[in-house]
Amino acid sequence: MSRIKNPPPANIVIFGGKGDLAWRKLIPAFYNLYIGGFLPKNFAIYGVHYEKQDEKWYESYMLEGINTFSRSGKAKPKEWKAFAQNLYYFEGDFTADDTFRRLGETLDANDKKWRNRAVRLFYYSVSPKFIDDISIGLSKYDLAANVSLDRIVVEKPFGSDLQSAKDLNKLLLAKFKEKQIYRIDHYLGKETVQNLMAFRFANIFFESLWNHNYIEHVQITVAENIGVGSRGNYYETAGALRDMIQNHLFQLLCVTAMEPPVTTDAEEIRNKKVDVLKAVRPFNKDNIQSNAIRGQYGEGKVNGKTQQAYRKEKNVNPKSDVETYAALKLYIDNWRWQGVPFYLRTGKSLQKASSVIAIQFKQVPLCVFKPNAIPDRRPNQLIISIQPEMETTLVFQAKEPGVEMKIKPVEMDFTYHDNYDTAVPEAYETLLLDVLEGDAALFMRADQVEQAWKVVMPVIDNWAATTEKFPNYNAGSWGPKAADELIKADGFDWILLPEAKQPAIKKKTKK
Repeated sequence: MSRIKNPPPANIVIFGGKGDLAWRKLIPAFYNLYIGGFLPKNFAIYGVHYEKQDEKWYESYMLEGINTFSRSGKAKPKEWKAFAQNLYYFEGDFTADDTFRRLGETLDANDKKWRNRAVRLFYYSVSPKFIDDISIGLSKYDLAANVSLDRIVVEKPFGSDLQSAKDLNKLLLAKFKEKQIYRIDHYLGKETVQNLMAFRFANIFFESLWNHNYIEHVQITVAENIGVGSRGNYYETAGALRDMIQNHLFQLLCVTAMEPPVTTDAEEIRNKKVDVLKAVRPFNKDNIQSNAIRGQYGEGKVNGKTQQAYRKEKNVNPKSDVETYAALKLYIDNWRWQGVPFYLRTGKSLQKASSVIAIQFKQVPLCVFKPNAIPDRRPNQLIISIQPEMETTLVFQAKEPGVEMKIKPVEMDFTYHDNYDTAVPEAYETLLLDVLEGDAALFMRADQVEQAWKVVMPVIDNWAATTEKFPNYNAGSWGPKAADELIKADGFDWILLPEAKQPAIKKKTKK
């Protein structure tokens, strides 16, 4: 979608404006949008927090965040001075009427000064317990009454199960219209994820093969090499399935498996994503044990450093049964994907941080070459690395130079670093600009959130009712043995790197 020229003025309000997300991500993102020329001429950013703070202290603190985390490096004094003139600290209790009364007066005064009704972006960078109070305050004082110009951005977690997600949607939709609500998942703002749609729908040779006739299976991996750190309180109520698979990995699943949209209209794209989740074959008591694996890390070494067991992390129950690793095998029951297994996995304290979508194609129907000519009959693979590398690799067979017919896997790479001089924007930059422009294509709709919860609830309920012997994998490994057995049972191996040392794919033994 083309960016709007001469965008209207904008009032940006960050509830939790002194918090870690604002410091590390939001303010650096807005700053980069500003120096890139994407913010309107007239704008104001208000960081709302209950503590009394000096305005100069707030500016200094946010500058520290930009200098530490911004992709553009340390702020240039002239650019920072110009940006900081539009940055304000707003003292206010989220639960107090006076906060919203004063905030309304401030935003109205800006509209009058700019002689234009500004876009209003309200970012909920807060604990879920404050969503109700903030929504009531905004509604009571008509701060977000303009359906076309006023937007609400809600961070995950969006509910902790299906019922809480329904309750949260009901709460928000009682105060705002669906088109005003932007449920943000930063994974969809990543450049490589967006490029997957370009690969699929702008190139006939990819999309022509993108179905069960040619694809044998699909893997989606989001691996982290760090433990839970200081997030023990949160993780004890979430776990890997809720924290990562229900949102991040399902978003990647939807982009990978969706049908081609008719247009790039936000609702058209979101309809196609919801269709994917509706087509996921339901889990039941007969297939959960064989298709859903969980794990929890014990002590080990990651990058040469000792990592303590999850149960010894801060604010974690010493007998915790919370999973830090989850792997699912899914089927999407529609014409395009019938019979193609999708393997999803994520975990903490794994050997390497890596986010990868791997498409493995079927073998050629008849290999005319002798076994000694093609010792590694690896199928073609399309490997899309989201992070830390940003590259797409196509693995195919080719003849080695020489007088003999010797065939081996080779790689064709597309990397951002080698092909573009332009700096890659952070995910939050892309998504925040979309909110300002009213483009919801990369944001979750209420029905998509609820459908994602419907898929995982049987697994959540089953795991809550059964016990697992934890810990069952060492920190610094690739997870529990059962996860390897899950995929090996179908004759496959987990794919991370398209390197020659990658194990050859064995012949599939069963569907």
